[in-house]
Amino acid sequence: MQQSTRIVITGLGLTAPNGNTLSEYRQNLLDGVARLQNIEIRHMGQVHAGVCDFDPLKYQKRKELRNGTRAGSIAIYCAREAVADSGLDLDSLDKSRIGVYLGITEHGNVETENEIFNISQFNYDTKFWTHHHNPRTVANNPAGEVTMNLGITGPHYTIGAACAAGNAGLIQAAQMLMLGECDLALAGGISESIHTFGIFAGFKNQGALAVHEDPNKASRPFDQDRNGIVVSEGGCIYVVERLEDALARGATIYGEIAGWCINSDATDAVLPNPERQAQCMRQALARAGMEPGDISIVNTHATATKQGDIQEMTAVREVFGGCENTWVNNTKSFIGHAMGAAGALELAGNLPSFDDGVVHPTINVDNLDPSCEFPTLVLNEPKKAGRIDSILNNSFGMLGINSALIIKRYDAATQ
Repeated sequence: MQQSTRIVITGLGLTAPNGNTLSEYRQNLLDGVARLQNIEIRHMGQVHAGVCDFDPLKYQKRKELRNGTRAGSIAIYCAREAVADSGLDLDSLDKSRIGVYLGITEHGNVETENEIFNISQFNYDTKFWTHHHNPRTVANNPAGEVTMNLGITGPHYTIGAACAAGNAGLIQAAQMLMLGECDLALAGGISESIHTFGIFAGFKNQGALAVHEDPNKASRPFDQDRNGIVVSEGGCIYVVERLEDALARGATIYGEIAGWCINSDATDAVLPNPERQAQCMRQALARAGMEPGDISIVNTHATATKQGDIQEMTAVREVFGGCENTWVNNTKSFIGHAMGAAGALELAGNLPSFDDGVVHPTINVDNLDPSCEFPTLVLNEPKKAGRIDSILNNSFGMLGINSALIIKRYDAATQ
């Protein structure tokens, strides 16, 4: 492994409940626009959800949409948008040297639930079970659908990392590029979670599903009256490459992947461990050769569950306490919890800070929980912070998986 190899982001494509381009998404984060809504879920009735409104026919035919999956469609849209944003001509490249690494929380539940419901209408006769079920439900499906759509013949797989998966996809891409296993990577995270009633039922029975008269105010991390998660779909995929390759083609560089860590709590399936979360952030800093005070923005994972937010802020205080120029924010207050896509989407919302020097806020905080207080927590209004040099992106998940990813401003003077 070439430890000196520098890895950069040169393109991105996304779809979120409040935007289908980075510019639209970012503007809505600065303007306080959430766009969450109520939807009808089988066996559940009305629930709050984050729904994406992109055009799936932009890059797929109707038959492909019928045969494929919602997760695959989101992934294809994001991957195509990322490639277009990067300025790359894929047809001029060796597609066997392109890797696709997509983080997911879960995959296949949507299709299985739908098929069981369908055959229940026919006395459970399995001849009405679709022959597309197996390729739809294999765990590598979203990444595989991307390779088929773009004609990529290099490695592809999904990374099952619960809600740390968006970060994990980018980390995997950086590692594979450093190892020389690929020359270009499409990486990030994808979620179709709002199309399965099981995930809503599970959170509801845990007492962790948000309820509010206004769906746009239901996701309220750090607020004293928070009462749970708003489940969302979405996706964000990045073009990731070695710095020398990006410079050789004159690419625009969004930022440099400077450090990362993935670790495990090994204590509880649901309740986070702040000691392990703090350790994760510290190890990411160590890999990057940075100190806590070098970080300009910490984007929190906080999902608006009572204990989860407190545990994370305990870890943040432990690592960044006393860092007067480190701003702390949260993106789920706008888009809900996009599960496997969360980390990748939340990073995207902060990347423009390198250019405009503004930190987007956490919204819906009417009554800050004292247990979540932090001196530089950005609440309800954007913060004009001046120069932003680095972002630490937290993404944590069930079974105690933690991830921290550090992106720093690309400095041409340090080539």
